[in-house]
Amino acid sequence: MGVSFSTIVALMIAFSMFVGSILWETDNPIIFFSITSFVMVVGGTMVATFVAYEPRYVILSLKLIGRILFTPKVGRDILKAEVGRMIRWAYVVQKGGPPALEVEAAKAVKGDKFMHFGIEMVVSGYTGDEVRDIMTNLIETTFGRNTVQVHILKYMASTSPAFGMIGTLIGLVIMLDKMGEDPSALGPGLALALITTLYGVLFARLVYIPAANKIMQREQIVRFRNYLVAEGLILIADRKSPRYIQDKMNSYLDPAIHFNIDKARKK
Repeated sequence: MGVSFSTIVALMIAFSMFVGSILWETDNPIIFFSITSFVMVVGGTMVATFVAYEPRYVILSLKLIGRILFTPKVGRDILKAEVGRMIRWAYVVQKGGPPALEVEAAKAVKGDKFMHFGIEMVVSGYTGDEVRDIMTNLIETTFGRNTVQVHILKYMASTSPAFGMIGTLIGLVIMLDKMGEDPSALGPGLALALITTLYGVLFARLVYIPAANKIMQREQIVRFRNYLVAEGLILIADRKSPRYIQDKMNSYLDPAIHFNIDKARKK
């Protein structure tokens, strides 16, 4: 798994714009950095999330934030390759029947539990409708489990600004309590109180929501790939011709990446 340079560059630009704006507009940038506000927002968000969700899923969600810095497993080229693989397996089944598929696919399914499960059903003699029913259930339940973290991150995004506001209210109460002692401290005190709101919105909009959206997009791509593979296995189970499998699976893809049996044979 490689590094997602677009994600890293985008994050660097976002935070650079934020820091750059501060440095451009004020000669006292240190006022924008507050450990107390950071603890109030991040700590409060974490505590609320651990109360709302099971700890295991919260920890998985936090780990996924770091994983968005790496490239996804499934890309356009992989989708096209899956079509080619299904066509190759269709030829194998034509010649040697379903049992021959088990030998041919032994290396391909290593580490891919979804593919292994589907091939086992084809080799066992399940009909296409039976394979479709079971594989669809597997795809959707897997997608549901893998997107729990997305909901958690979105919850964190909605909670973070709320704790920012709580921190601001606490700061205002403290500031008003001391107003009679030193009125000149009202300005700096109010500025510090507002920092927590800034932190809350910043973490929500630059960390939690982007991470949730990217994870959801990647899971949707994996689900699409799984449906594509399932369709191929269903057609193999029904003993459809390789060319029919090509055309049916290509109908799922962008025309720019359609697989062509004739071109593959020439290579």
